[in-house]
Amino acid sequence: MEFLPLFHNLRGARVLVVGGGEIALRKSRLLADAGAVLRVVAPEIGTELRELIGSSGGEQILRGYSEADLNGCVLIIAATDDEPLNAQVSADARQRGVPVNVVDAPALCSVIFPAIVDRSPLVIAVSSGGDAPVLARLIRAKMESWIPPTYGHLAGLAARFRHQVKKLLPNVQQRRAFWEEVFQGPIADRQLAGQGAEAERLLQAKIDGEAPPATGEVYLVGAGPGDPDLLTFKALRLMQQADVVLYDRLVAPAILELCRRDADRIYVGKQRAEHALPQDQINQQLVALAKQGKRVVRLKGGDPFIFGRGGEEIEELAANGIPFQVVPGITAASGCAAYAGIPLTHRDYAQSVRFVTGHLKDGTSDLPWKDLVSPAQTLVFYMGLIGLPIICSELIKHGRSADTPAALIQQGTTFNQRVFTGTLANLPQLVAEHEVHAPTLVIVGEVVTLRDKLKWFEGAQAGV
Repeated sequence: MEFLPLFHNLRGARVLVVGGGEIALRKSRLLADAGAVLRVVAPEIGTELRELIGSSGGEQILRGYSEADLNGCVLIIAATDDEPLNAQVSADARQRGVPVNVVDAPALCSVIFPAIVDRSPLVIAVSSGGDAPVLARLIRAKMESWIPPTYGHLAGLAARFRHQVKKLLPNVQQRRAFWEEVFQGPIADRQLAGQGAEAERLLQAKIDGEAPPATGEVYLVGAGPGDPDLLTFKALRLMQQADVVLYDRLVAPAILELCRRDADRIYVGKQRAEHALPQDQINQQLVALAKQGKRVVRLKGGDPFIFGRGGEEIEELAANGIPFQVVPGITAASGCAAYAGIPLTHRDYAQSVRFVTGHLKDGTSDLPWKDLVSPAQTLVFYMGLIGLPIICSELIKHGRSADTPAALIQQGTTFNQRVFTGTLANLPQLVAEHEVHAPTLVIVGEVVTLRDKLKWFEGAQAGV
C-alpha cells in the first residue's frame, strides 16, 4: 500500500494553495467544501478562485511563492505548471513536516487527493496511489451509481441517534448488531424513501423498546421496456433487497437477473386468453406476503401506472394497511420510440401525443375515434396487435388519411428489436408478412417519417 487512506479534518484550518489557475481552482473547491481557510499565492488569480477565497474567509497573495507562505498552514497544495517551483514547494513542506500535495507529481507528494464520492456525512475515497487517476475516477463514477445520495441521509440519521444507542448498549458487539439491523430493515427503507420523520419515529421506538412487530412492504417497480440500462437507481436498490419478486411476462430476463439472487421469484404474467394468475389473486398475494413480514417487489414491464394496473394493486395494499412504494419506470412508448429513432413530438409534425390501449374486448371497438384523428397528433397504441385491423380501419373511417405513416416496434430497446414502417393502409399486412408478435408497440403519425434520419439503434433487424 503506497498511501494510507486517512480523512483529514480541515474545518477552520489554513491551507496553502500555490497557483491561481484552473487546477488550483479545482483543488480549492474541495478544500473549501471541507471547511478549510484558503491562502492562495500566485502572480495572477482567476475571478472564480478569488470569490472562493473570500467565501472561505481566506487570503489571496498576488506575487510569487515564498517559503514563509507556509507559516500557520496544515496542508500545502502545489498547483502550478512550473515543475521547479512545485519541487521547491514540496521540499519546503517536507522539511517542515507539513503534508504536501503536488498535482500530477506523485513522487513529490506526501499526501494525494482521492476520487471522492460525497454522500456527507458518508464519504468514500478511491485512490490508485497517483498511478492511474483516470481509473480511480471511473471507479468513482460506478460507485456514484451504486450509492444513491439518500445514503448520506441514512448516515445522518445514525449520527443523530448515536449517543442514545451508545448509552443504551455499552457493548460494541451489541451496538454493531443493532445498527446492522437498522441499516438492513424498515427504518433504513423509510429514510431512503425520503420519509425521514417516519424513520426517526421507528428508530426512537426501537431504542425505547416499543418497536411494533415487523411488517412487510411492497415495492411497485417499473422495469422499463426491456433494456436493463434503463432501470432507475432506486429500482435496482429495491430489487436487490427484496425477499420475493412477483414479475410480469414483459419483464426481460436480463432485468430479472438483477434481483437478489436468493429471492423467491413468482411468475404472474398475463397474455391474451392466458393469465398465470388473475389480477385479484395477484392483489391478494401481495397483501399476504407483506403480512408475513416479507419485502416484496412487484416488477412490471414499462411503468406501473401506464396500462400496468398498478393503481389497482396499491388500492388493495392501502385498504389492508400495507406500506408500499412506487418506482416509476420508462414506459414503452418513450423507450421504444427513442430506440427506434421516432420522436413522439416534433415542432414540425406533432404538438401532442396520446397513449391509447388497443386491448379491445371481444373484438369490439369503443375508443374515442373522433378524438384520435388530429393530423398534428402522435398516437401510441399499447397492446394493439390483435386489434390492429380494427384500429387502422376506424382511424381511416373517422378521417385520418390512409397514407398516415405508422410503425410497429417489436421487443423495443432490446437486441431483438424489430421495427417495420408503413402506413395505416398497409400496417396489418406488415404484421402478416413479417410474423410480428407481441410485445409490439404501434406508433401512428407523421413523426414516423423521421426514423430513417434519426435511427441509431438497430437491434437484431432493422425492419422496413
